[in-house]
Amino acid sequence: MASSARGEAIPQADAAQLFERALSLHGSGLLTDAMAVYRQVLGLAPDHFNALYLLGRLECGARSYREAETLLTRAVQADPQSADAHLHLGIVLAALQRYPEARARYREAIALKPDDALALNNLGGVCRHLDQPQEALESYDRAIAVRGDLAELHYNRGLLLLDLARYDEALAGFDRALAINPRYAAALGDRGNALYRLARYAEALASYDRAVALEPASAGAWSNRAQVLLGQNRVSDAIASCQRALAVSPNVPDPHALVMLGQCFERLGRIKEAIAACDAALAIKPDIEAAISNKIFCLDFAENADFEMLRDARRVWWERIGTRLAASPPDRHPNDRDPDRRLVIGYVSSDFRLHSAALAFKPVLRRHDKTQLEVVCYACWPQQDAVTQEFRQMADRWRDASQWSDERLAAQIRADAVDILIDLSGHTEGNRLGVFARKPAPIQVHGWGHVTPPGLPTIDYVFADPVSVPAQVRHLFDEAIYDLPCILTIEPLPAGVAHAETPALANGFLTFGLFNRINKISDAAAALWSRILRELPQARLVLKHGSLDDPAVGASLLDRFGRFGAPTERIALMGSSPRLDHLAALNKVDICFDPFPHNGGASTWEALQMGVPVIARLGNTQVGRAASAILTAAGLPDWVADSDEAYFGIAVGWASRISALAALRRALPGRLAASAAGNPARYAEAVDNAYRTMWRTYCARRSATISG
Repeated sequence: MASSARGEAIPQADAAQLFERALSLHGSGLLTDAMAVYRQVLGLAPDHFNALYLLGRLECGARSYREAETLLTRAVQADPQSADAHLHLGIVLAALQRYPEARARYREAIALKPDDALALNNLGGVCRHLDQPQEALESYDRAIAVRGDLAELHYNRGLLLLDLARYDEALAGFDRALAINPRYAAALGDRGNALYRLARYAEALASYDRAVALEPASAGAWSNRAQVLLGQNRVSDAIASCQRALAVSPNVPDPHALVMLGQCFERLGRIKEAIAACDAALAIKPDIEAAISNKIFCLDFAENADFEMLRDARRVWWERIGTRLAASPPDRHPNDRDPDRRLVIGYVSSDFRLHSAALAFKPVLRRHDKTQLEVVCYACWPQQDAVTQEFRQMADRWRDASQWSDERLAAQIRADAVDILIDLSGHTEGNRLGVFARKPAPIQVHGWGHVTPPGLPTIDYVFADPVSVPAQVRHLFDEAIYDLPCILTIEPLPAGVAHAETPALANGFLTFGLFNRINKISDAAAALWSRILRELPQARLVLKHGSLDDPAVGASLLDRFGRFGAPTERIALMGSSPRLDHLAALNKVDICFDPFPHNGGASTWEALQMGVPVIARLGNTQVGRAASAILTAAGLPDWVADSDEAYFGIAVGWASRISALAALRRALPGRLAASAAGNPARYAEAVDNAYRTMWRTYCARRSATISG
């Protein structure tokens, strides 16, 4: 019996009758009325399990999660053997982002009802949030064993595998979900993501197209579609896709669409707009790693950037991303601290393939002294080519890490007992900075693949030289600076490349060239080059880059030069071509312009190898001084300008010295081979010595720490 406010006994039958009425209202879809009657039941019988449970579920459906938690907690207390009550309390706790408590409820539900596919699926979801992938995977597998006909289970399992970088398996999961439900738009979108990670761009685009056809209001699908279009160099189409994503919710823009729009602007050299897009994304979601890295990358192109600005930008990545990944306390490395033993050197890169970055580090890997160093390569790009096979032959051990999570890769590096681990990517696409944040090797170094270092306190050294990083700014680096003969070297030219005389001998005028990414063409550079062309009425300019395969990009670039008064009829555009054809095109150029504030790297070296001198502008950042470092190391310091006027003077001055230019062209290949920077064997020896010095310093410090 229950008691009324007057102390009168109320028959339990009254509560039962009210409950039957509540059930009827509930079944008829009159949920507000049903909730009111359930509350009346609980006023009469506070421990009425079914009223607590059903009202709790309705409050959850209304997103009144705090009230739902109170009701379902009481339901569990009323009947601890109810698997459904534990399950739905878990759902509420997960909605409140209290994942450890939700996991406990799901585990209890499964203990009571082992074949509950929903509980198993939900347990997988919270374990994914808690970064417990093994339990999540086991839960999804058990759920699928019970209800393999549910598309959602295969989709969720695919998402987990996508997180773990197991892209082939993720793709198979999405395909199984789509076999059950071909109109599953989310599965189509994430299927596109898996295909993109596998660099299967055409298939990814087809999957995204199907997704947006089913759900045109999916901002994520549109922005992901832009990503793959950008991968295909279809910049104009990528921008249009970003705009569709942003139009979905103009008042609260999708931050990932802003990130992609920023990447599109960066590709076109619209750097201020690119940085603004990154900042807008970070204002909405401050820990978007892609936005932080893209902003760091874009600042290399910014005309007002300096060493201090870049340092501050890099620290944002560490504060918002890296600190979550760093081992605490730091790992103790068991590596044998013999200062003179053979060392294990690990290289981590997504560019062990046909890529300009590979030209800078391939000569080093090819010429290591293998009596002193054992080389392990961790390849992080899904596709392989003939260049990849060359790298495989250089490595003592080869690890295909393209479908490994950062955690798995870090564990393998530890298992391989790597002594010195080298990051070859910085903040460029395919980087594995999450691995370096975990500090899996005693010594970590950044070099070559990207001139600007990533700025992680877990990276000990960065390779540079006195020109690229002058003494007065070295205090702005978290890493110690280790000077090599030059910040960059380059692979020797392929066999069979023919050299030609300087074209001006036959033409009677200078042909300038820029064989570089067009996003490096700043307004200041375009204005200066336009002025040079106006000063030299017969001079020509050749611009060559893969982005110029897009006619709209080429037209926009010519319009830009036209705004600076350039005679655009004397500017020729060339798109992508095989490398041998690319090099041969340099035979038609007398002098190359080096862009600024973002200099060239491999492109600068290639021009010099072909006998084409390069005019560089000394800048205020590491990447803005790279070409000056190369020219200085190659014995061409007089081709380095410290002002626009000096740059202009070099270009115009050589117009009257064609014979001297021809002599320099003939001498350049030999001069490079004689330099420590341009001679791969001498450069690699300097790197070997660097590793030995770093290791001995580490061993000495460790010994001093232990003895102290």
